[in-house]
Amino acid sequence: MDPITQLAATLGESLRVLAAQTTTAESCTGGGIAEAITRIPGSSAWFEAGYVTYSNTQKTAQLGVSAELFGRVGAVSREVVEAMVRGACDRSGARFGVAVSGVAGPDGGSADKPVGTVWLAWADGEQLFAERRQFPGDRDEVRRQTVKAALTGLTQLASGESPLEG
Repeated sequence: MDPITQLAATLGESLRVLAAQTTTAESCTGGGIAEAITRIPGSSAWFEAGYVTYSNTQKTAQLGVSAELFGRVGAVSREVVEAMVRGACDRSGARFGVAVSGVAGPDGGSADKPVGTVWLAWADGEQLFAERRQFPGDRDEVRRQTVKAALTGLTQLASGESPLEG
């Protein structure tokens, strides 16, 4: 079993024990986190909904992210992923959630947010965590590392641990 599928299976086991569900709000991964989760047989018991909100318009329409926020801090920011995960949890009713927004490349990077910059946010109904990561590699590698980090953080959170690195 590949590492991402194994992470999704471990997440499912934890959520089944908690009788809890999760949701995803994805931009740069384009549904990759939800796809990994739904590889697992029986995931319908613990996966509530996945939101693929690639455009800012859809982040606002589907998740309730304030349109004003994009002009102020940009789509790849702590504030936006925090709003995305809150919106996904509120709209789906899931206890756990993860949101990602990043610059997967090969274009779109800047001095402040070079290619490989990804913001992730996790929520568990009580706590909200967000972290900026910088992933090396091409577009596919950045997206894969983002999916892995998102699932790792959800699994840690469902086990009562912090999803943040060091």
